[in-house]
Amino acid sequence: MISDLSWKDPLWFLALAALPLVAWLRGRRRVSVLLVPFAAAWHRPSYTAASRWPAALVLSGMAFLVGALARPQRVEERRDMRSEGYDIMLCLDLSGSMTWEDHPEPGTGPNRIDTIKPIVKGFIKDRPYDRIGVVVFGRQAYTLAPPTFDHDWILQQYSRLKIGTVDPDGTTIGDGLGMALNRLEQEQDYQGTQRRGAFIVLLTDGGESMVDSPNGPKPLSVLPPLEAAQVAKARGIPIYCIGVGSEGYVWAPYYEGDKIVTYSRQVSDLDPDLLRGIATQTHGGYFRAEERDTLEAAFKAIDSTQKVDLKEKHHVVTTELFSWLAAPGLALLFAGAVLALAPASSP
Repeated sequence: MISDLSWKDPLWFLALAALPLVAWLRGRRRVSVLLVPFAAAWHRPSYTAASRWPAALVLSGMAFLVGALARPQRVEERRDMRSEGYDIMLCLDLSGSMTWEDHPEPGTGPNRIDTIKPIVKGFIKDRPYDRIGVVVFGRQAYTLAPPTFDHDWILQQYSRLKIGTVDPDGTTIGDGLGMALNRLEQEQDYQGTQRRGAFIVLLTDGGESMVDSPNGPKPLSVLPPLEAAQVAKARGIPIYCIGVGSEGYVWAPYYEGDKIVTYSRQVSDLDPDLLRGIATQTHGGYFRAEERDTLEAAFKAIDSTQKVDLKEKHHVVTTELFSWLAAPGLALLFAGAVLALAPASSP
């Protein structure tokens, strides 16, 4: 908001030049009362120096009134920012493999969950106009936060995430997506059957865990990942999938309590075909993020694709301020008149 003081009719200030003439005429004996109010009363040679007060008050009042006639105004240029933000669900993998390290030597850098934390945090901070929620999943899915504008609260909850927040023994991508879709369903922002202004970001370093059944292996999730994708497609909700971690052999730590006691070599089990299929089916996107730089690039690409369109509206608000000058001006004139008409003191 930009504020400034201006004068609507500044030509009235030319009248100020007449005030010295009025003061001079006041000193003349033969001045018409109609020309200079109370002039006869002003000219009292027997007055003391205090007799100058009526003239001073009247001239000051006239100066204030001239200022009021010039119409002082406060002009404010206001810029109203209007945005239609998104509802975003971050769907984060907290299975045991998120503690694995993608480095040539063990213990030489952060594990996968510690790598993604600051980048996701930056993504949340960079989208102040969006409602953001978080779902985490391992063997089960859990809502950390429903969509909200209270990003400070989300970041506070997010900072506490660690492996073990949910059972890490398994990866239920389908249930994680199903939970995220359920949270977006509750927001009730639909146009027909299409959910407007919403998308999901899925981060995982593995494929869907499978379990044996009489009919062969089946997904561990109650809602299989591709069925969750079908639901998202029907609702018009794109899913952006980010595959975290490098391919091939990586270092898997073994813990005793919170302390790493040893490492073993494990093979990454990311299922890029599954993630690519989810993204394609929902008209989202698939990104491979083996390192911090590629993970940051993936979030930047999502951010640019689903960016809020800010609309700025300008308008000017004018506030009249003449009363601030007119009121004291009239008061001064009245005071001058009272003093001028008061009985003269004896010499």
